[in-house]
Amino acid sequence: MSASPAASGEEGAHSSCACGCICVRARVRVSAHAVRLCLCLSGRLHVHPQRQPVPVPVPVRGPGCARWSRSGRGLNLCTSGSATSCEECLLIHPKCAWCSKEDFSSTKSITSRCDFLQNLVANGCAGAIENPSSSISVVRNVPLSSKGSGQSHLDVTQITPQKVALNLRPGDRTSFRVQVRQVEDYPVDLYYLMDLSLSMNDDLDNIRNLGTKLAEEMRKLTSNFRLGFGSFVDKNISPFSYTAPRYQNNPCIGYKLFPSCVPSFGFRHLLSLTDKVDRFNEEVQKQKVSRNRDAPEGGFDAILQAAVCKEKIGWRKEASHLLVFTTDDVPHIALDGKLGGLVQPHDGQCHLNEANEYSASSQLDYPSLALLGEKLAENNIHLIFAVTKSHYILYKNFTTLIPGTTVEILHKDSKNIIELIVKAYNSIRSKVELTVWDSPEDIGLSFTATCQDGLSYPGLRKCGDLKIGDTVSFEVAVEARSCPAEDASHSFTIKPAGFRDTLEVAVSYSCQCGCTGRAAPASAKCSGNGTYACGLCECEPGYLGARCECQEGAMGELHHALCREAEGKPLCSGRGECSCNQCQCYESEFGNIYGPFCECDDFSCARYKGVLCSGHGECHCGECKCHAGYIGDNCNCSTETDSCVSSDGQMCSGRGACVCGKCQCTEPGAFGETCEKCPTCPGVCSTKRDCIECKLFNSGRLADNQTCQKHCKDEIITTVDVLETDDPNAILCAYPVNNCVMKFTYLELPSGKSNLTVLKEPACSSAPSAVTIVLAVIGSVVLIGIILLALWKLLVTIHDRREFDRFQSERSRARYEMASNPLYRKPISTHNVEFTFNKLNKSYNGTVD
Repeated sequence: MSASPAASGEEGAHSSCACGCICVRARVRVSAHAVRLCLCLSGRLHVHPQRQPVPVPVPVRGPGCARWSRSGRGLNLCTSGSATSCEECLLIHPKCAWCSKEDFSSTKSITSRCDFLQNLVANGCAGAIENPSSSISVVRNVPLSSKGSGQSHLDVTQITPQKVALNLRPGDRTSFRVQVRQVEDYPVDLYYLMDLSLSMNDDLDNIRNLGTKLAEEMRKLTSNFRLGFGSFVDKNISPFSYTAPRYQNNPCIGYKLFPSCVPSFGFRHLLSLTDKVDRFNEEVQKQKVSRNRDAPEGGFDAILQAAVCKEKIGWRKEASHLLVFTTDDVPHIALDGKLGGLVQPHDGQCHLNEANEYSASSQLDYPSLALLGEKLAENNIHLIFAVTKSHYILYKNFTTLIPGTTVEILHKDSKNIIELIVKAYNSIRSKVELTVWDSPEDIGLSFTATCQDGLSYPGLRKCGDLKIGDTVSFEVAVEARSCPAEDASHSFTIKPAGFRDTLEVAVSYSCQCGCTGRAAPASAKCSGNGTYACGLCECEPGYLGARCECQEGAMGELHHALCREAEGKPLCSGRGECSCNQCQCYESEFGNIYGPFCECDDFSCARYKGVLCSGHGECHCGECKCHAGYIGDNCNCSTETDSCVSSDGQMCSGRGACVCGKCQCTEPGAFGETCEKCPTCPGVCSTKRDCIECKLFNSGRLADNQTCQKHCKDEIITTVDVLETDDPNAILCAYPVNNCVMKFTYLELPSGKSNLTVLKEPACSSAPSAVTIVLAVIGSVVLIGIILLALWKLLVTIHDRREFDRFQSERSRARYEMASNPLYRKPISTHNVEFTFNKLNKSYNGTVD
């Protein structure tokens, strides 16, 4: 009976009985996929009266799938898979082999024909083992070239080998090595695609002689250089351009700064790739700018036409293709065309008319980023975005979505365009990245890069910092996850991004056993009632047993005794019927019932949230056998800690413990998947500061765009002129910036995101001048002097008034006349002297003054 695929991840096991047929459903894991098998055992193996113990699964993690190992106490996946044919055995595991020997058996135990190779050899099956393995053969292997120019492009080889053929057995990984070299002096085709909207007028003046100067610089890098030119503006329909009749011939009418310009157009191919650079200068001299209505340009229309119109542009198969896209604004992308009534998606085809103008500009929408990436890779074109600084971040994000694309900053007047192109070309030539085309869904690929440092980098398919002529290698591991529905072969292509060289890989599948082709119908070994193949009998309808010796319906007490697990137990555990010595288990809507006595099933195990064994284990006879990395009765507890590692590399951000694969926060106030949210924890402001600096100013520790997006995906940043600090739940933070202070608040939202409110500009205080300081000091000294003098004068006045008051008081108490001054003395003193003298005999008495 053939295997039919099903979507089950569980695993079943069956211990075989002798004589009779048991149809069971066993779920067998094959690599990363699971298949559901309906197995008819047909009683091919002998019965043993004792019950065989149910083995325990031991999962071992491997790249891309869950693998199983055999140990003394572990599950032998090969025997437990209950394979009933060689092909079913090969699907179980790449280490399983099939014994096609007729009399393969053991007197001590039931031996499965599907087992590990060493077990089959030990049990006496040497020489009759079917065990195909994956193989590889190199079909074409031309050595790598050392130089590009000066020889036919058919002789230039940059990847080796060029074709390999793989024969894969499901789950059996095989690998091969690929070498890639950037050869010296490789031809270069450069197509210059310029935005001719009005804002690029000064740029047009500066590239009038670009062809000659650019050719001189590029010929230092390659002796075979060609240059082409094209221009674009935007779709000439409303609302993208001015469509009123008065603007048809001159959309600049009424525009005072530039009153005359040419009508708007989508894309115009002006010069096919040529080594005559003077023609480039001539074409540029002829060009005039135009004017469109909205800010975004129609550059993506032009890029797509330049990529797919290979014949008109003149791309050479043997050259490296560079497409330089210069603009000073953002582009229109897919669905923008709906604003102008364009609902038909771009078809990715060339639409240049005889005048070399884009004829479908007014019929098709703008192309999507995915379509651009596909067509650029399909035509081996390296796209170089030469854009002004204000739009650098946007185009940098585009490079992550369009493989093989680089972006450089263009000065507003395009004066650095030559330096920019040379720098971008050297950047492109300094790296190699492998891409895979048309990979089948059932094929798993993994890469290991060995770059110039000689070290191996698993999971990496890219090498950088290379010099011209350097050789790098990649180990490519290939694994088939399953067999195709039909005996078919597939192929896929490995191609370095931007290279024309490819490696073709043809894949065939080893899913058939050699012994199947030697099957014998109506064989005597099968009592004439079946087909003998690979050591077993496949019985005709109505016949059972290892040799098809029993007919359906044969009953008897002897047969019944062999269908009881123990004396007194019900037949087949009450979950099956006994037929020809063998239990035929009932089918159940819940899962698979199995075992020699139908005593086991794969659905009576513990569940977690309604999921059997939490989806991380296999149910075996009522017990969950957990996969690697999980423990517990229902396998719901993960032992892995990767999900607990926060963006800064700490376990649970250093604020909790990892329990069952989830963080349990112990720091008060901490929450989030990795306890990364903690408004009250110290150091949170510095974490938020990193996100503000990288998101708003593209600076700081997380300035790299991908790192910033990864670490700050939950931060919602809003800029304001005035910072409100009245919210009690918001935390205020500040940090210095160039002698200023940047302030912001953050608030943790119920959704788990953080709302950051940031000042648009840092708060700064201007430093006082020296003159101001001197004048202030002098003024302060004078003011202090005046204050001291006033104080002194006040004190003296108070003192004088007190003295005057005292004088007045004493005066009022004096006892002398107010008419004379008691202190005044006349200068003349008068004294009276008594004397007597005789004059003329007369006596006088008197005084002398």
